Amino acid sequence: MPAFVIPFPDIDPALFTIAVGGFEFSLRWYALAYIAGLVIGWRLIIWLMRRDHLWPGNKAPMTPEQPEEMLTWMTLGVVLGGRAGYVLFYDFSGFMVHPMKIFAVWNGGMSFHGGFLGVIIATILYTRVKQIPLLQTGDSIALVAPVGLLLGRLANFINAELYGRPTDVPWAMQFPTLNRDGTRNWEALTEPRHPSQLYEAALEGLLLLVVMWALALGARWLKRPGALIGIFFIGYGTARFTVEFFRQWDPQLSEMVATYGVTMGQVLSVPMIFIGLGFLTLAMRRTVPA
Repeated sequence: MPAFVIPFPDIDPALFTIAVGGFEFSLRWYALAYIAGLVIGWRLIIWLMRRDHLWPGNKAPMTPEQPEEMLTWMTLGVVLGGRAGYVLFYDFSGFMVHPMKIFAVWNGGMSFHGGFLGVIIATILYTRVKQIPLLQTGDSIALVAPVGLLLGRLANFINAELYGRPTDVPWAMQFPTLNRDGTRNWEALTEPRHPSQLYEAALEGLLLLVVMWALALGARWLKRPGALIGIFFIGYGTARFTVEFFRQWDPQLSEMVATYGVTMGQVLSVPMIFIGLGFLTLAMRRTVPA
């Protein structure tokens, strides 16, 4: 055990709970992270659409009113794709034994890669229906996606979930275990572990956000359709692949890790990196308009 272990902060997973007639409703930090990520992303895209000079031909791909309409499509893509991805990638056999648990989203279980695929499908459908440029719309979504990642990983930390592997680093943390009713057991803590949720928040969220906005506003990369999509794919895929070395894998996938030495997160991240390189290569061949 390391000489010093940082205590895990006792933050209630629910921002507030309302009890009405025997029923309880809780607004949890994780749900709030989804809501805030979508709303902040929507407002940032509106900001981008009001600045024609950032885009090819000095014309934004959407009107400032259209991102609000697109928000509905993105929300459905994130929620449906995230849940479907978790079912298919992380515990398919378990859900086939108890298929009704697929709909029990309040028990957790969302996959970023599934949600990301859901957003891609929603974006393709929306741009076709509205007849607006796909790559430019995709660039705007890629620019704001790290906001949701940052908030989501912070919510994972507050929930004391998706923590890291055992370690003796000076910043190791002991997380509370869960009782059968879902409450935290502060008497039974985990061994010291990496706070890998914070690693992901820093890399997938904050660092990627800063890099992408610097390229968009400082290097004028919005004038290269598809370039920021490529950077997002590469940045997220690399960050996730790296942090997986510190993050505890899902218990139902232990056999996969033992056999192949890689986690599902790494398997799903490698194609993202290569796809991103393809997007970036094609985008950089285009001449930037004056």
